[in-house]
Amino acid sequence: MEKFKSFNQIYLRDKGPATKPWLIGLGLILLGVLFLPWTQNIRAKGQITSLYQEQKPQKIYSPIAGKISRWWVKEGDFVEQGDTLAKISEIKAEYLDPKLISRTQEQLDAKKGAVSFYEQKVKSTEDQIANLRSSKALKQDQLTNKVTALQQKLTGEKAELEAASNEYNLVKDQFERNQKMFKEGLISQTQFQQRNASMQNSLAKKTISENKVNQTLQEIQNTKIELRGVDQEYSEKMNKAEGEKFQSLGMIETGKGEVAKLENQVASYTIRDGMYYILAPQSGQVINAKKAGIGEILKDGEELLTIVPQNKNYAVEMYVRPVDLPLVSPGQEVRFIFDGFPAIIFAGGWPDQSFGTFPGKIRAVENNIDEKGMFRVIVVENPKDKKWPKQIKMGAGAQGIALLNDVPLWYELWRNINGFPADFYTVKKDEK
Repeated sequence: MEKFKSFNQIYLRDKGPATKPWLIGLGLILLGVLFLPWTQNIRAKGQITSLYQEQKPQKIYSPIAGKISRWWVKEGDFVEQGDTLAKISEIKAEYLDPKLISRTQEQLDAKKGAVSFYEQKVKSTEDQIANLRSSKALKQDQLTNKVTALQQKLTGEKAELEAASNEYNLVKDQFERNQKMFKEGLISQTQFQQRNASMQNSLAKKTISENKVNQTLQEIQNTKIELRGVDQEYSEKMNKAEGEKFQSLGMIETGKGEVAKLENQVASYTIRDGMYYILAPQSGQVINAKKAGIGEILKDGEELLTIVPQNKNYAVEMYVRPVDLPLVSPGQEVRFIFDGFPAIIFAGGWPDQSFGTFPGKIRAVENNIDEKGMFRVIVVENPKDKKWPKQIKMGAGAQGIALLNDVPLWYELWRNINGFPADFYTVKKDEK
């Protein structure tokens, strides 16, 4: 009997299984877990950047072609805005003259002097034209007065001619009567000769008067011709002076163009002279120097180094898939795990049970897809929640968890089994 008793103690043939209560309890626990809350989420990788363009890493380029002659900084140095980073010396032949600016300034001054001389010449030519106009008017008045005087003289000479003609006609009539009387013997030859001499004298007076009239008429005609010639003569002189004036004006305009060109050259050379020293555009840390040593040749626009500003407005740029894009919107909460800051995540969805994560809010969602087929989302620090660590650096990695709606765990399992998308997230507005 003792033998069978030991057998029964070992194999428990007459007793039921002891695991049933445990299985029932475990099932009840799992059933309870299915009704625990779960926060739907979207995971995305990103990196730290800045919200403002001026706070992002800035590449420093060489503004001109040249060669490095001196360095004032090294990688890792912190610089202030306006600090000298490096010096570049000239390599182009047209800029090698050390007195290039002063000599160009001398050319500019000489050209300005030439323009001034031409301006004075224009003024002198204008005075000359004004004097020619005055001389022309004076000469015309003089000749006009002469014509008037000659016409008055002609009037008197015509009166003398008329008197001489009347006298000649009278004497001629007397001579003809005396000639007839001399033939008839009524008068003596002496009387006849006296009458003939009187007629010849009257004829001579008449001829002299006619000559005077004709001479005066000729003088009037010549004066009128001279008057017309004065207009032509002075018009030619003034046209010549006008031509010289316009030629001088043309030289002035040409000189002004050359002055402007030389002024541009002086300004360009002066600005270029200031480009030999590369200054820090803002405060920050010097990194990623592309050139080393002294005497290395730089092309214009070639990268020299990078300055990372001391950033106070960090942001995270993360990338989401197109299928998740409708689930994110500005104002939505995001949790971050920054590189170098350990965190404990409970399956990523247990509400308020993630330790070491940092909160953020979506600031903007870009509408353009990138070359990798992802959409860029900008997330900033939530000023009303836990602050981001001060030790984070530009470009460091960050894993983002965009929190969506709170649902039961069974619903989330059922959604994933069926391949349904997450619920749309609605941003809760703060109550006023």
